[in-house]
Amino acid sequence: MGKRRRTGRGKGGASRRWGRALFWWTARLALVGLVLLAGLAVYLDAVVQEKFSGKRWAVPAKVFARPLELYAGQRLVREDLLTELAALGYRQAPNVRQPGQMSVSAGRVDVYTRGFRFFEGDEPAQRISLRFDGERIAALEGGHDPVMARLEPLLIGGIYPAHNEDRILIRLDQSPPYLLEALLAVEDRDFFQHFGVSPKGIARAAWVNMTAGSVVQGGSTLTQQLVKNFFLSSDRSLVRKGTEAIMAVLLELHYPKEEILEAYLNEVFLGQDGRRAVHGFGLASQYYFSQPLHELELHQVALLVGMVKGPSLFNPRRHPERSKARRDLVIQMLAEQGAISEQQARQALERPLDVTERGSLADTSYPAFMDMVKRQLRADYRDEDLSSEGLRIFTSLDPLLQRKAEQAVEGTLRRLGDEQLEGAMVVTAAQNGEVLALVGGRNPRFSGFNRALDASRPVGSLVKPAIYLAALERPERYALSSILDDSPITLEAEPGKTWTPQNYDRQSHGMVPLHQALSRSYNQAAVRLGVELGVPDVLRTVERMGVKHGWPAYPSMLLGAGAMTPMQVAEMYQTVASGGFSTPMRAIRNVLTAEGDPLHRYPLEIHQQFDSASVYLIQEAMSRVMREGTGRSAYNQLPSSLRLAGKTGTTNDLRDSWFAGFSDDLLAVSWIGRDDNDRTRLTGATGALPVWTAFMREARPQSLSDRLPENIVMAWIDPLTGLGSDQGCPGAVEMPFHRGYQPLPGPGCRPLLDTEPVMREGRKVFDMIRGWLQ
Repeated sequence: MGKRRRTGRGKGGASRRWGRALFWWTARLALVGLVLLAGLAVYLDAVVQEKFSGKRWAVPAKVFARPLELYAGQRLVREDLLTELAALGYRQAPNVRQPGQMSVSAGRVDVYTRGFRFFEGDEPAQRISLRFDGERIAALEGGHDPVMARLEPLLIGGIYPAHNEDRILIRLDQSPPYLLEALLAVEDRDFFQHFGVSPKGIARAAWVNMTAGSVVQGGSTLTQQLVKNFFLSSDRSLVRKGTEAIMAVLLELHYPKEEILEAYLNEVFLGQDGRRAVHGFGLASQYYFSQPLHELELHQVALLVGMVKGPSLFNPRRHPERSKARRDLVIQMLAEQGAISEQQARQALERPLDVTERGSLADTSYPAFMDMVKRQLRADYRDEDLSSEGLRIFTSLDPLLQRKAEQAVEGTLRRLGDEQLEGAMVVTAAQNGEVLALVGGRNPRFSGFNRALDASRPVGSLVKPAIYLAALERPERYALSSILDDSPITLEAEPGKTWTPQNYDRQSHGMVPLHQALSRSYNQAAVRLGVELGVPDVLRTVERMGVKHGWPAYPSMLLGAGAMTPMQVAEMYQTVASGGFSTPMRAIRNVLTAEGDPLHRYPLEIHQQFDSASVYLIQEAMSRVMREGTGRSAYNQLPSSLRLAGKTGTTNDLRDSWFAGFSDDLLAVSWIGRDDNDRTRLTGATGALPVWTAFMREARPQSLSDRLPENIVMAWIDPLTGLGSDQGCPGAVEMPFHRGYQPLPGPGCRPLLDTEPVMREGRKVFDMIRGWLQ
């Protein structure tokens, strides 16, 4: 019996030993687990503080168009103003009482501007009234400045980080009424009571889901949702959920509730704009309603809050009925919790969704212009600064002119009926070189090859104004009335080859005045004049006009064998349009930091390259291109009172069609061709000129000034000989000349005899002798 008791004590001892061992192993594992958990918590705490305390988001640079300035006497039709207001998201209202509203009546528009921080400083929101008289603003009333008011500039794009996220950061105090109430009512009622994780919320969600038979409510707090979006992935594993819970507690340990809530408003995912994610309520408001967040009404706020549960599932553009049902549920929840009255709820439930037809955030809205902006910015900023520092970039783009340029290119190409034809257009302010519109192809939304900047093609007769300008800079020898020889000529083009240029009509026109040789675009006369001046001198004139070309000094360059892009052509003609001043093209006006502090201004650069008299004379010759030469068909659609200047360009085998022309305020260059460089069967007058004309018809440009520079005088001449004449002589015409080089009146009127050929030859000999003597 004693032996059995020892055995019993042995079994019991073994059990106790195993129990003690299991306890110590369990304790050790628990301790190790606690140590690991503590280590994990320390690590996660460092992650939370490092990322949340620093710069939380890579905020893309925002790019803005020019602000529309409004003042009495401005050339602006009411329809264009309404177009811009619609693009900015202004809403019609019977009485204009708050920013973002407008009221329209016959001949009058009332607007409550939103206010904006410009480079020069803040401009407050203000109520203004505009009265229109035809194509002008007749009066501006109200506002802080009785002389001028500005609308906020249109957001035209951004420069985005590699992950293609976008945000418009907002502060908590910038949220509209009911946003916070609706968000907390739907997503986290106990937000201000829990410590990051809500056991009560988890239990309530479990009960609701169990009674509903499906998952209709989640148990995550707003803090947990922020942690998931900000720090973690959307993986549904238990490890991720546990990490999320720990980080939520740590986040609330270090940061106040208000800061967490503000971060949530800016981080929450609310949709997809192509490749780009829409994060935050600020950007979502612009994307779905084209309005700033603070202007949203109750039914709009409820729609965005309802989308938090599933932006794709409740996308109002794709699933309007489902989205409305979700919105209405949010409104009802607000009413049940007493946040809004029953009457407010009924009114909100009756409202439509009010979303715009398409998102207004796409960075392909103005791809050609944005391409130019990015190229200019990269000369001064690093790519990472442009895509992450929230810079605010103000440009010269005029959305109204851009729309008209796009319609001109698209409409003309459509009428021409060849799907292989491509087009491009550059529009600038004639006096200062600011780029106002840029079209890179027949599909202006396509962000591929930018023909306006990169399609380098032979320019044909567009180079001829450089020849004639080089001649007119020598007033002792050449004037608009000088007689040129338009007869056949054969030249050595390059070593071992000859070149015999021909006119487009395959005819020679004998002795013709200089202005007519340009207006009719006679090739033989232009080549003879260019050779007489010297091809290198003509090419230097092209460079002085603003184009660094590197062309060889072959005679064929006189007829535009050299290639330019539409932008280079615009630079060349800009110098003529601005009175002889070379102004490098610019698309950027200034840059602000994300906080609104001035960072960089892009000043206007002006270099005088030609005297005003010579430029005035070439402008006069180019205005004759429009009146009586290759550009005259433009006046089939434009007012005859409008004085314009321009030049057609056609290349060999009709491969490229060009036109460049300007008014007092606008310069536009249009090109039509094929990407494979095949024939278009279009001249400059039948292809590019209709594009230019269609644009100018809608742009309503200002007529070129008739005011003479001080160094220009008018004199009467015989148009046949170019010699001075009396005003009363039959056929005498008045023409401008360099002061001091005008012809003296003739001894009498030329007899009206059939001696024109002899007199033309005599005038040619006279000019030659005068040149030798001088």
